[in-house]
Amino acid sequence: MGRPRPGRGVVMQSERGQFRFAHISVPANLLGALVTFAYFRFIDPGALTGSPGLGEILYFVVFFGALVGVANWLGNSWARPLRQRPIPPGLAGDEVRRRAGQVPWVIAGLHLVGWTLAGLIWGVMWPMIAGVFRPGPAARSFFGISVIAGFAATAFMFFAAERQWRRQLPDFFPDGGLTRVRGVPRLPVRVRLLVVFVMISVIPIAVLGVMARNRARQALAAPADSADAIIATMLVSVVFLAVAAIVVSVTLALAVSRSVAEPLARLEAVMVEVEQGRFDVRAPVVSNDEIGRLTEGFNRMVRGLGEREFLRETFGKYVSAEIRDEILAGRIALQGEPREVTILFADIRDFTPWVEASDPREVVRDLNAYFTEMETAIRAHGGLVVQYIGDEIEAVFGAPVARPGHAEQAVRAALEMRQRLAAWNAARATAGRVLLRNGIGIHTGTVLAGNIGSADRLSYALVGDSVNLASRLQSLTKELQADVLVSGTTRARLDGDLPLRPLPAVRVKGRVAEVEVYALG
Repeated sequence: MGRPRPGRGVVMQSERGQFRFAHISVPANLLGALVTFAYFRFIDPGALTGSPGLGEILYFVVFFGALVGVANWLGNSWARPLRQRPIPPGLAGDEVRRRAGQVPWVIAGLHLVGWTLAGLIWGVMWPMIAGVFRPGPAARSFFGISVIAGFAATAFMFFAAERQWRRQLPDFFPDGGLTRVRGVPRLPVRVRLLVVFVMISVIPIAVLGVMARNRARQALAAPADSADAIIATMLVSVVFLAVAAIVVSVTLALAVSRSVAEPLARLEAVMVEVEQGRFDVRAPVVSNDEIGRLTEGFNRMVRGLGEREFLRETFGKYVSAEIRDEILAGRIALQGEPREVTILFADIRDFTPWVEASDPREVVRDLNAYFTEMETAIRAHGGLVVQYIGDEIEAVFGAPVARPGHAEQAVRAALEMRQRLAAWNAARATAGRVLLRNGIGIHTGTVLAGNIGSADRLSYALVGDSVNLASRLQSLTKELQADVLVSGTTRARLDGDLPLRPLPAVRVKGRVAEVEVYALG
C-alpha cells in the first residue's frame, strides 16, 4: 500500500507581492510523511495489507492532486481580501484585518483537514475499493496517518507559518490593535507549551503503547523460537521511536521558543532605543497573546512618553527650560517666595522710529535674531529670561534656581550682550541694514518670585520694588549716556575686577533717596 504524502503549498498575496508558504508546507508534510512511513514500518506494520500496485499508485496520484488543488483554491479564495491596498475603511477593513490575524490558523487548518482526509482516503476508502477493508486495521491506519503524522505536520506548519507571517502582519496593523480584533483565535503562551508537552510526551506514549500491544500479540501468536526475535525487534523499534521523538520534540521546541523569544527580543531592542530618548519607535505587535498585549501596552506607554516630551519641549519654548523643569518638578511655589536676585532689563533704543520705517516682517525677523543673541549671552552666565515685553528683555539671575554670585553673573552677561550686539551690528552694517543700540539696567534686591496669575493662566514672574528699580535704571541709560548701568547694591556684591565707573547719584521715580549708580566701562 502506498504511503500518503498530502503536501500542499498555499499562496497568499498582499501589497509586497506573494507570500508563498510552499517552502514551509513541503518540509512540514515531508515530516508527516516520514512519521507515517516510520509508524507503519516500525510501530504498526499490521495496519497495512497487501503491496502497492498500479491501481493504488494511480489512486494516490489522483487524490493527492485533488487535495493539493482544493487546498490552494480554498486558500487563495479565502485570502483574496488580503490583496486589497489600501485597506478599505469601515467594516470591510475590519474584515481584512481579521483575516490577516487568522492566516496561520487557516493554513494550519487546511493542513489538518488535508491529513484527516488523507487518513480517510488511504486508511478507509482504499481498503474498501480494494476489497480488503477491516474495521480494526482501517482504524489503526487512520490513527497513524491523521492523528500521529497529521498532528506533527500541522503543529510544525502552524508555528512555521506564524513565524513567517509575523514579518507581514504589522503592514495590516501599523498602529497596533491586533489584540482587540474579534474572531482571531488566541494561543496563550501556556497553551503553546502545552502543545509541545502533548507532542513530546502524550503522543509518544500512545505510540509506544500501540507498538507494545502489537509486538505482544505477535509474540503470543508466534512459535516459541520466533518470539525471541520479535522481542529483539521491539528493542530496535523503541530506539527508533526515541530518536524520532527527540527530533520532533527539538523541532517543535525550537518553533515554539522562537514564537516567544523573537517578539520579546524585538521588544527589548525597542526598549533600548526608548532608553536613549527615541520616543518615535514602536515595537511590532505580531500576536494577540500575552506578549502581544504586553507589546501594545508598551507602545501606548512610549506614545504617552512621546506626547509628554513633546509638550515638555513645546512648553520650554514659551518659558525657559529652568522654569519648565521647576514647574514640572513642583518646586515653584504657587503663592511665590522671597528671593534675593539680580534683575536685568534691556531695551532697544529708538525702537519706534525703526519700526515705522521698516517692513513689519523684517522687524519681526530682526527682533527674533536680536533676542536670540541677547538670550544666548544671558543663558551663558546662568541667567533666565523671564519675559519679552515688546522690544524689552526682563531677565533674572538667582531664580528660580538659587545661584551664588548672581550679581557678578548678571554684569558679565551684560558685557557679553554688548559684545554680541556689536558683532551682530557689524554684520548688519555690511548688509546695509540699520544698526540697533540698547540700554541695560542691573539691580540686586529681594523680590517675590513664583507662579503668578489666575486659576486658568499662570506665569513665572518677579514682583517687588527691586524689579521697578532695575527697569528705572534701564530708562536712565538714555539720560546718563551709558549703555549699561549698575546699581550700588549690585556693585557692593562684586569682587572689584569689573570695569565700573561711578556716576553721580540719581533720583528715580518712586524713591525718596538717591540711588548710587555705576556705568559699565
